[in-house]
Amino acid sequence: MNPVSYSIGVDLGGTNLRIAAVSPEGKIVEKIALETEVKEGRERVLNDMCSAIGELRRRMGGAPLSGIGIGVPGVINLETGMVFNSPNLPGWNDFPVRDEIERRLETRVFLENDANAAALGEKWVGAGKNVRGLCMLTLGTGIGGGLILDGRVWHGQVGMGAELGHMTIDPNGQLCACGNLGCIEAYASASAVLRMALAAIRVGRSAALMAAADEVGELTAEIVYIKAREGDRVAREIFEMVGRSLGVALSSLINIFNLPLYVLGGGMARGWDAFAPSLLAEVEKRSVVYRASSTRIERSALDTDAGLLGAAYLPVQAHSIAHPA
Repeated sequence: MNPVSYSIGVDLGGTNLRIAAVSPEGKIVEKIALETEVKEGRERVLNDMCSAIGELRRRMGGAPLSGIGIGVPGVINLETGMVFNSPNLPGWNDFPVRDEIERRLETRVFLENDANAAALGEKWVGAGKNVRGLCMLTLGTGIGGGLILDGRVWHGQVGMGAELGHMTIDPNGQLCACGNLGCIEAYASASAVLRMALAAIRVGRSAALMAAADEVGELTAEIVYIKAREGDRVAREIFEMVGRSLGVALSSLINIFNLPLYVLGGGMARGWDAFAPSLLAEVEKRSVVYRASSTRIERSALDTDAGLLGAAYLPVQAHSIAHPA
């Protein structure tokens, strides 16, 4: 049976495009998953997105749609609906994505940074549903961040708040893609894991990783994680470095914000058992606030659906603010 009303959430990534119809209680009713055909250009991606949204609306029959929320990787001007910069979506820079989709679908559209959307999803129906504030790190190819303060996403001055992946943890450290030295992204992302594994292979430090690379043809962070679980010493050292690096960053975040909950999500969070022990040990050593409080550090409860559900919550939240109970 269709819900009385529903919203649509869109998780727009550089690789995958996922769209879901979601009930007001945060339950996914229908879902469509596609590849993001970024090489085919912006128009192809927009057409695929709008077609999938149209299909979901047909599946939902006559149930009223409260709005569409879209999580976009990159820097967004939330007032104008413009995407300023999105490295994973070529051709989207300075593009009025909100207005264009509203024009095509004749429905109100809400935009949000993808990591902020993931944090909002966790706050709505995930690990943070019983807290007023949380901090989330999304661990993927890069590292994103989201802050929920007093139940709302904290955007900063121009919508660029919580770029937590670019916190410096070593001022003379590894070069990051952003141009800075020593960002947490350069030590704890999937890209960082792959870089460290390939460096170990080049100097012959891990026969297991070398054999895995030869077997599959292209090494991935997931394969490195599998080898760590199988006991390969170098792979385990890599994930211990991930944990220590995250621990350094989280120690500062805990000391600064004193929030009740810090959540780790994204694909790399599936390696939790390989990096969590060193992460927690580092936080225990470095953060006086952590030692003196009931702060929790947890893996995402929603896994890869966090951003999808957070995007779907944007229209729900807007309606509740406009029409408080």
